[in-house]
Amino acid sequence: MTAESTPDRAALRSWLPGFIALAAIWGSSFLFIKVGVEELHPLHLTLYRVGAGAVTLLVVLAVFRDRLPTEPRVWAHLAVVAALGVAVPFTLFGYGEQRVESMLAGIWNATTPLIVLPLAVLVFRTERLTVRRAVGLGLGFVGVLVVLGVWQGVGGAHFVGQLMCFGAAACYGVAIPYQKKFVAASAHSGLSLSAAQLVMAVAQLAVVAPFVAGAPPVPTSLSPEVIASVLALGALGTGLAFVINMRNIRVAGASTASAVTYLIPIFAVLIGALALGERLTWHQPVGALIVLVGVAVSQGLIGRRRSVPADVAASPAPAAVPATRP
Repeated sequence: MTAESTPDRAALRSWLPGFIALAAIWGSSFLFIKVGVEELHPLHLTLYRVGAGAVTLLVVLAVFRDRLPTEPRVWAHLAVVAALGVAVPFTLFGYGEQRVESMLAGIWNATTPLIVLPLAVLVFRTERLTVRRAVGLGLGFVGVLVVLGVWQGVGGAHFVGQLMCFGAAACYGVAIPYQKKFVAASAHSGLSLSAAQLVMAVAQLAVVAPFVAGAPPVPTSLSPEVIASVLALGALGTGLAFVINMRNIRVAGASTASAVTYLIPIFAVLIGALALGERLTWHQPVGALIVLVGVAVSQGLIGRRRSVPADVAASPAPAAVPATRP
């Protein structure tokens, strides 16, 4: 593959609309979570949205005449990814947004790459720690402290809500390198693995939710706004968003597609302000900017320019999906 033919040099018009649409879809997910938890327990919201997402991807799977994995080993690894990459973080964002603004949850989602890197280096050993990456991690950590406003003291429901959102990002931080090490090399398609992951998450939530939150409410007892939010989170934020992300990776390359991380908090803040009238204190957007700069430095987008390895550009879609979705 020559430099002129690499996906990253694709014409803007071929991938930019999908790129922006994906950022808007995932950025708006925090609004839908905020609306959903007004009537649903966070576990029930997660169960319904993951169920809707699983149905959507199974339909897409049938359209493309693909099928789910059959190997027990693959399903065993997907059980871990489903728990840490779907069920637990989705639920933590729900709990968190009972206490904090949706736009703040969107900011915390952007910290995921900062958690992925040290785990990938120290635990899963799929990456190497360089000076540039260490500097990026340091900047990101400073940004996290600024977002939290630690000089104001800690404690209270708002602080706990922020920690829950950070915990959700931390779950993604574990799931992504785990998936890269144990799942991404599978011969199955990204669509097949992602659909199986959601099916496994539905099974996990169906067992846990009744014990923790009781029986889920009948959908007809919910308001139209909440039902629409659940469907948007599942069918749109998981199903359609996955298809768009797959196309972005194929057309623009993995490195360009992953940059959607930087737009998600922007859309989350704009949508939260316009739709819910939310407001941030000065240190939260400042901290978010520092976090994003740290992520950019750690990923090599700021500083010495490096070519993207061919194996990264061709990395399977499943490893990229949880990196950004809320």
